[in-house]
Amino acid sequence: MFYRDFMDYHKDRFKDHSLLLYKKEKLVALFPANQRDNRVYSHLGLTYGGLLFDENLKLRDVAECLKLVLEYLEENNIEKLHIKLLPSMYSPFPTDELQYLLFILEAKLSRRDALSVVNMKHRPKISKDRIAGNKRALKHGLVTKEEQTFEAFWNQILIPNLRQKHEATPVHTLAEIQLLKQHFPKNIRQFNVYKNDEIVAGTTIFETEHVAHSQYISGNEDKNSLGSLDFLHLHLLNDVFQDKMYFDFGISNENQGKNINEGLHYWKEGFGARTITQDFYEIDVQKHHKLDTIFI
Repeated sequence: MFYRDFMDYHKDRFKDHSLLLYKKEKLVALFPANQRDNRVYSHLGLTYGGLLFDENLKLRDVAECLKLVLEYLEENNIEKLHIKLLPSMYSPFPTDELQYLLFILEAKLSRRDALSVVNMKHRPKISKDRIAGNKRALKHGLVTKEEQTFEAFWNQILIPNLRQKHEATPVHTLAEIQLLKQHFPKNIRQFNVYKNDEIVAGTTIFETEHVAHSQYISGNEDKNSLGSLDFLHLHLLNDVFQDKMYFDFGISNENQGKNINEGLHYWKEGFGARTITQDFYEIDVQKHHKLDTIFI
């Protein structure tokens, strides 16, 4: 199956426990997941997750799907299910069924992240700081280009920055992001900023029908004086993705959602971004029987 082929690059880090749900032999829902000990998680290798279901499913059907998942996990000696919900703007139709069902299951809210999102149809004013950064970039003669390869951004900007500032590496290796690009050539896009033909900044965009999401954002040590990231993202907002419903800058959270990098969050809000939350819940799988009591 394609989904498993697509997730193969994670197999050395995650024990896959993804589930497919059928109604009368038709696939109606899936749950991308991995297992650690006696717990199953919304796949930790994916930015967004949850129980994903066909738009034609009604609340009763979604409740039955979730109940089947919990029963299956209980039968396989799983004690807890950790589920992360899909942020609301990623669904083209109302999809709060899971939030209601988690209330019925007495699920425990374990984490809440704050995404910085621009509503492209109702954009607030750009801040003076972001406008000033853009002017600096124009003064320095910066140029933005969409590239089909990731080597320059990964090796010259992203990896060195993460290593220096956080002693970390990108979630995706260079080989992995290239593989994603091969599978989804229209949905994984790379935009770089150059000064005198030398890369100084960039961002990797994950694009859906309605949302453009900056998965990685990074610039060299001169990014503030050059205004490179301001220049890049105003170009993306005003020219490349102006017809999207939302532009998602992602989270600025640290410490499992309990803290926010204030400077980073302030920078994102300068483009008109406002907060949409993504919730994470812990469910006792043995409580699946509570879903039997909803409809009277």
